[in-house]
Amino acid sequence: MRRYTDRFPDRRRTTSGNPSLSDRPGLSIVIPAFNEERRLPHTLADLKRYQAQSTRDMEIIVVDDGSWDGTVALVEREAEAFPGLRVLPRPHRGKGAAIRAGMLEARHPYLILCDADLSMPVEELDRFVAVLDSGCQVAVGSREAPGSKRYHEPRLRHIMGRIFNLLVQILVIRGLSDTQCGFKGFQREVARDLFAHQRLDGFSFDAEILFLARKRRYRLQEVPVTWYFDADSRVRAGSDTLNMTKDLLRIRLFALRGDYRKAAHRVDR
Repeated sequence: MRRYTDRFPDRRRTTSGNPSLSDRPGLSIVIPAFNEERRLPHTLADLKRYQAQSTRDMEIIVVDDGSWDGTVALVEREAEAFPGLRVLPRPHRGKGAAIRAGMLEARHPYLILCDADLSMPVEELDRFVAVLDSGCQVAVGSREAPGSKRYHEPRLRHIMGRIFNLLVQILVIRGLSDTQCGFKGFQREVARDLFAHQRLDGFSFDAEILFLARKRRYRLQEVPVTWYFDADSRVRAGSDTLNMTKDLLRIRLFALRGDYRKAAHRVDR
C-alpha cells in the first residue's frame, strides 16, 4: 500500500516566527501496538520528521500490548536515535488497556492518541493541537465531520461503521459523527480523570471515554481528518463488532450502577 507521505512529498511545516519550545505546551503521543513490527517503522519515521520540525517538546510512547513479534525490540532500536521515543511493555489485555496505561504514563500538557498505522498525514496532528490550544478539553478525530476525507475503505466496512455509530448514538453518546476514529487529543488532567475511570479493555474504550467526557461536561470538539483505510486493520468486522456492541450495553450498565462514581480504576504496574 502506497503511503500518503509519498502522495504529499511537498508538504512541509514552517516554524519561522513561532515561540520557543518552553513557551508552548508539549505533546505526548500515545500509540497502542500489538504485533506492529511491520507497520511501525513508517509511522515512527513520519513522527520523527514531525518532531524535528515542531516547535514543541514531544514524547512518543509506544504501548506494547503483549506482542510476540519484534515490536518491542524495534522501538528500542529506534529510540537510540529518536529523542523522546520509548516503549512501555504491557501484558496482552486489549487496545483499551494499552491506551489507558499510556495515557496515565504521559507527562506533557497535551496528550494525543494515535493508531499504529498512522492512517492520516502526520501534519494533521496540528489540527488536534490547535483545538487544544483553543481551550477545548477533548479533540475527537472524525472521518465523517464536514471537511473530512476517507480513502480506499471497502463499502461494506463503511456501512458497518455507520451502523455501529448509530448504536453508539442511541445507547451511549449523541452528537458525535465518529467515535471510533483512532485519533483523539486531550488536556492532560482531563485525560487522567477519564482514563483512570475507564473500565473497558477492548476496542469500545473510545465510546466509553467520550461517554465519560460528556457526562463530566468536558468540552468536546470534532476534528475532521483525512483518513486512509489499511487492510491490515486489527479489528475483525464480525466478532469484534459484536463484542463492541455488547460493550455499549456494559457502559450503560456501569453508569446505572454508579461504577463511574467509584474509586478510579487501578492500572496494573
